[in-house]
Amino acid sequence: MTVNKFNLPDVGEGLTEAEIVSWNVKPGDSVAINDILCEIETAKSLVELPSPFAGTVTELLVPVGVTVDVGTPIISVSDAVSGDPTPADAPVPAAAAPAAPMYGTLPAEDTAAPAARAVPVTGGAASPLVGSGPKADAVKRRPRKASPSAVAPVAAAAAPSPVVEPVPMTEPVESQGIWINAGAPSAPDAAAAPEEGAVRPTLGGTISGLVNKVLAKPPVRKIARDLGIDLADVVATGARGEVTREDLVSYQAQRDAEVDKADTFWGKSGRPQDQRIERIPVKGVRKATAKAMVESAFAAPHVSIFVDVDASRTMEFVKRLKASRDFEGIKVSPLLILAKAVIWAAARNPSVNATWVDSADGSDAAEIHVKHFMNLGIAAATPRGLMVPNIKNAQDLSLKELALALNDLATTARAGKTQPAQMQGGTLTVTNIGALGIDTGTPIINPGEVAIVAFGTIKQKPWVLDGEVIPRWITTLGGSFDHRVVDGDLSARFMADVAAILEEPALLLD
Repeated sequence: MTVNKFNLPDVGEGLTEAEIVSWNVKPGDSVAINDILCEIETAKSLVELPSPFAGTVTELLVPVGVTVDVGTPIISVSDAVSGDPTPADAPVPAAAAPAAPMYGTLPAEDTAAPAARAVPVTGGAASPLVGSGPKADAVKRRPRKASPSAVAPVAAAAAPSPVVEPVPMTEPVESQGIWINAGAPSAPDAAAAPEEGAVRPTLGGTISGLVNKVLAKPPVRKIARDLGIDLADVVATGARGEVTREDLVSYQAQRDAEVDKADTFWGKSGRPQDQRIERIPVKGVRKATAKAMVESAFAAPHVSIFVDVDASRTMEFVKRLKASRDFEGIKVSPLLILAKAVIWAAARNPSVNATWVDSADGSDAAEIHVKHFMNLGIAAATPRGLMVPNIKNAQDLSLKELALALNDLATTARAGKTQPAQMQGGTLTVTNIGALGIDTGTPIINPGEVAIVAFGTIKQKPWVLDGEVIPRWITTLGGSFDHRVVDGDLSARFMADVAAILEEPALLLD
């Protein structure tokens, strides 16, 4: 028997350490190649580590919560599969009864694909997903009676999927947390949004390729209903794209971290003050962000400007997009129009989409690298700190494609699943502080960039239009710029161009 040790790899570019956040396995568990062993937090994001070995976990070498250097052994895996007979415990054919199988057995006539041949019959959190784990050996095992709840999924998996011709949908369909009506009007009593997580027929597959049923097993759906979780908001990590029990636990942990705990915040007044101090280690994403922000604030001379914008036509445009059949199932917000406006304005003022590069030899020589592509960063606050994932080549995306990219980016960031590659190479950033009801601010430029735009809340305010004071939807944009690259004239022209699109989105058609 050979024992292999798995060393902590560098999952990003030049990362030196990571913290073990959670283990997905324990000693004695069988693992296959690419099974997820653990979740780690690097200086950039949370990352799942797949197993490079197949065999049995013998020891977890690093406990949860400990930060270790890249190259440190974190787990050992033997090449023997858990449960394989050894000379000491080999079964005696005439006397020993075979062990109860870990999986339920299928009827003899079943010919389902290997991925559907085994389903967990244990309800524990550590039960493997369908089709995972080592290949079964050739020993004939005694059939085990499975409960109806275990047999039903098997039958569903084994049965061939009938071809159904597309027909008009007449009841609401769930997509990304939004209930839409994708066809003829329903009866008045059927117009109400159905229960979250309910299984809906998908006649004809999807609608325009956008509306899909959220995959999840019945127990997972019940847990989601009990917790009040919309399955469409949960990042699915299952082998077939389904939401797992672990996905719900991760999502609920994040929600709990965001709950207002003001009623229990203050310590008891009778205790000494030094005993009422909570000490939080600075590590991982928050540590890296703090270091980057300090370097940016004191290395790049910041200049900020602000502009009030009448965004009434943007609000009308967003309303029309939501009602459009082309955008069914896609979450649309004014942030989409701002993102498109930033891309449009950067093409007219290229130096805002650039990087200041100091000389490698330490001399006074420097270069400005103007980038003819836009990796648009979107600042996202998460329980683990600020993350700025970016949309690669955003300039090439249509309005619908950009909306889908924003949806995916936000969902992944909320779940803490943003990967290091998604946060590298940004060229210009947008921070949507208006989502928290803030009017504007002076954001710090993301390192490696020279501009950032803060999008304030949109409120109805009195506004003078054609000599009359009328209520309009007003927002305030704030921009911070690296004054070494972007002078006052350029920053003003860039912000004016962004404001022009919010005031008249039809300019995007030019």
